[in-house]
Amino acid sequence: MFKAVSVVGFKKSGKTTLVLELARELTARGRKVAAVKFTHHGLDLDGTDTSRFAQECVSVAGIGPKTTTLLWNSARQLQDIFPLLDAEIVLVEGGKSLTWLPRIVALGSGEDESMLGNGLALATWGPRALPGVRKADSVAELATLAENKAFSLPGLDCGACGRESCLALAREIVTGEADADFCVAMHAKLCVKVGGRRLALNPFLDRLVTGTIRGLLTELKGNVPGQKVEIILE
Repeated sequence: MFKAVSVVGFKKSGKTTLVLELARELTARGRKVAAVKFTHHGLDLDGTDTSRFAQECVSVAGIGPKTTTLLWNSARQLQDIFPLLDAEIVLVEGGKSLTWLPRIVALGSGEDESMLGNGLALATWGPRALPGVRKADSVAELATLAENKAFSLPGLDCGACGRESCLALAREIVTGEADADFCVAMHAKLCVKVGGRRLALNPFLDRLVTGTIRGLLTELKGNVPGQKVEIILE
């Protein structure tokens, strides 16, 4: 399961600056850090070769001496991006609608910020505070929280954990009433890994695929019922 934390807030609340400072602090501690930015304004590619390719292609990759980029010419889910990031901790700027990972709330925009916590806030940052939420005094304090408290749930809202949604479980994890291992979808009997990373499976799909595979295996010679089954796709 990926460790991630989002930094949410309204415009001009200092989200970008905070993500940069957190990245520096965590990198200095020897952590491999990745960043993801949510934007409502699109990506500025005007006048570039990348934009010309994107007009004709579903995806575009750029490979340079020290940098590699990948552009999908469509919106994708954050969960699709995680396996490509090769990081220990992912810092997400924005994404107020994400309800399956914890957040740090950047305050001070002057707008009504009372709903930004949504029961997912590990701490706040800035001159103001939210009732019942820890007010961090330093970036180092936030970095320690990210190291110890960051998590991400699959966002399937399957209910297998006994909660009505991933949001309900995430809120309990933030308060210490539960932990990420309560997520049944990440511990299904069927283990599917892509690039070494395990994918979340809701219980219905787990039972369906597992039952189908075991049914097919009954027709194969040498199959011993009850034994562990391994299927490898290259």
